[in-house]
Amino acid sequence: MNLQAGTVVKLQVAREVSPYGFFLTDGSRDILLHYTEKEGNIEPGQMVEVFLYYDTEDRLAATMKKPLLRLGEVALLEVADAHPRFGLFLDMGIGRQLLLPYRELPELKELRPQVGDRVFVTMAHDRQGRLMAKLAGEKELSPLAVRAPESWKNEWMTARVYKPLQMGTFVIVEGGVLGFGVIGLIHSKERTRLLRVGESVEVRVIHVREDGRVNLSMRLPKEQSRTEDADVILAYLQERPNGAMPYSDQTPADIISSKFSMSKAAFKRALGKLMKDGLIVQQENWTYLKDKAPK
Repeated sequence: MNLQAGTVVKLQVAREVSPYGFFLTDGSRDILLHYTEKEGNIEPGQMVEVFLYYDTEDRLAATMKKPLLRLGEVALLEVADAHPRFGLFLDMGIGRQLLLPYRELPELKELRPQVGDRVFVTMAHDRQGRLMAKLAGEKELSPLAVRAPESWKNEWMTARVYKPLQMGTFVIVEGGVLGFGVIGLIHSKERTRLLRVGESVEVRVIHVREDGRVNLSMRLPKEQSRTEDADVILAYLQERPNGAMPYSDQTPADIISSKFSMSKAAFKRALGKLMKDGLIVQQENWTYLKDKAPK
């Protein structure tokens, strides 16, 4: 039998050696099952199912605890800790943590998972044969994904980021009773901010594709968004002593984004609504509450 870290195997209890634990065997190699890794009563001659891993001294060891992930599988694991040089440590359900090296993560720190995030990963071996995690990608997630129903259109769903790119962010939308989840894309134009790997985000389904995947948005529908943006601008003007602001539809986009956290297009739509409702006027690149405008 090829005993390999990351796998679950059945081995025979060969003997007990106090104060360490039980030695298990496949007939040619002995593996230690420490007392702290034992569950229930066992005795020599018994067959037990164990998960193999490397201990702190890089020796192959066994545990009867059930891992959340095995070699070659995909799982959603929580980030338990971070090391400034090595990477992130994931909770794998057996009291030991699995390293997700920084080389597996985006170079931009803002896109890396934080403690408490949950990431889709596979288990693999490093060059020394030790267990490590790798981010799961399209190849690993596609066979597990399910198709989204047409009824999802315009619904708000919860999704988790697995791959952030400049052109857009790839996510797995929670499938609920459907199963594993649905692969989706939040185009960069539909993001309201950068999203990091492992982050959970609320998204709106704007299109269910023929292949069952979905296009998503973090934004409200335009009509609803226009009303809410208009309320933000109106409240801002009402708080100003003179009911005026030095911003208009001619103001540069970066200033609008910094001041109001909205795109220039959204800002212009909101201004248009307020002017149509007779609440504001614009003069010389300034915007005024109608009853505060210079005569």
